[in-house]
Order: sequence, then structure tokens, then C-alpha cells
Amino acid sequence: MAEKVTKAGIKRAKGYLYYIDKKGNISRAKMARGGKKGGKPEQVKKVGIKRVKGYLYFIDKKGDVSRAKMKRGRK
Repeated sequence: MAEKVTKAGIKRAKGYLYYIDKKGNISRAKMARGGKKGGKPEQVKKVGIKRVKGYLYFIDKKGDVSRAKMKRGRK
């Protein structure tokens, strides 16, 4: 189950990939389609998230930053 880290309220545009960059901010890049190259990343919103080891950070359906515990190793 995911938990919300911070509210960002990002409105997604079609044809872009949204992600959390190394500095903890929300960025986007144009997706490569049909032989065309993708675009350079641009920062959408400055959030400054401090990551905790063992969690996967992502942008949820509402445009906010959430995290989920990663499953590691099988028994």
C-alpha cells in the first residue's frame, strides 16, 4: 500500500513521462514515439524530497508524490 509523501497537484500533459529526479523534484521528458527522439528533461515543480532507502517513489493519479515499500528477496 502506498503512502502520500507530499501534495504537488501536477496536471499531466499527453506525450510526456513524469518522474522524480535525483534532487527530489518532479521533472518531465517528451517520450520517444515512432522513430522520433525523446526530449530533454525539464523541471515541473520543485519539491525537494529526501528519499528513504527501501521505498519506491512515484507520482500517483492525483499528481502527488507517493511512496511504497519495495519487496526485496524471495523466500
